[in-house]
Amino acid sequence: MKPTPYDALPRDLLDELTEAGLDPRGVYDDIVGALEEDLPGGTDDVTSTATISSEARGTADFAAREAGVVAGLGIAALVFAVVVGDEVAVTDRVADGSRVAAGDPVMRVSGPTRGLLTAERTALNFASHLSGVATATARWVEALEGTEARVLDTRKTLPNWRALQKYAVRCGGGVNHRFGLSDMAMVKDNHVLAAGGVVPAFEAVRTAYPDIPVEVEVTDLDQLRELLDVGCEGILLDNMSDEMMAEAVAVTAGHATLEASGGLTLDRARAVAETGVDFISVGALTHSVIVFDIGMDLT
Repeated sequence: MKPTPYDALPRDLLDELTEAGLDPRGVYDDIVGALEEDLPGGTDDVTSTATISSEARGTADFAAREAGVVAGLGIAALVFAVVVGDEVAVTDRVADGSRVAAGDPVMRVSGPTRGLLTAERTALNFASHLSGVATATARWVEALEGTEARVLDTRKTLPNWRALQKYAVRCGGGVNHRFGLSDMAMVKDNHVLAAGGVVPAFEAVRTAYPDIPVEVEVTDLDQLRELLDVGCEGILLDNMSDEMMAEAVAVTAGHATLEASGGLTLDRARAVAETGVDFISVGALTHSVIVFDIGMDLT
């Protein structure tokens, strides 16, 4: 299979990715790489080639098989365009970020049947995984409803999937933390140890990169007070009890943004939010996601 060239893809699908904060060329390259796993070196889909006439045309419906929030359907649509080219038509697509119930249709594709089946698994892999991230995020957002806390993602993402997974977090109503190691300084326990304390670590970053946001991890209230005294405006409360976090909020008195982190679970989400922290960071949104069940059936 020879993928459709980037410049021949539907402009509206590419523009949609740009509007979503994604790099359309990067997404295209991801799709081509995924297809290469199935069809290395341009080989054939031997099952579809053997069982389906090259003249056959078909329509397939995508449907949610559980309740949740969908994401990545635009990427799934692009997979079909890459495989089938302008012979494919994608209709009835639900917008990313939409809540769906089990059985709800989310997209329809029509075109050469061989091509639809060749693209099926790759399209589902993107949409099911990203919908899983969005659905997990939405559960946290729902748990925090009525509080001031927002759920944050982390850098605990699949290699080369960070932009896609962080996009899915946004679809679920979450907030993106730093994207990489250069757009924000996050001083963790190893940095503190190497620098000789939370204040020396904070001041070293502030001196070296005066215009970069800085957040420093603390494990007790003494460290918190030290950082507040030197004007640190972003503090991560690591593995603290709810009682200690509530005290940290009182000590901070709005002079810094507080992020709760460290093994937090959905069952505990509400209690943590009610301590008054500003953010709750959850690595499990991306590193332990359960894929969302979407099926594709020829009609």
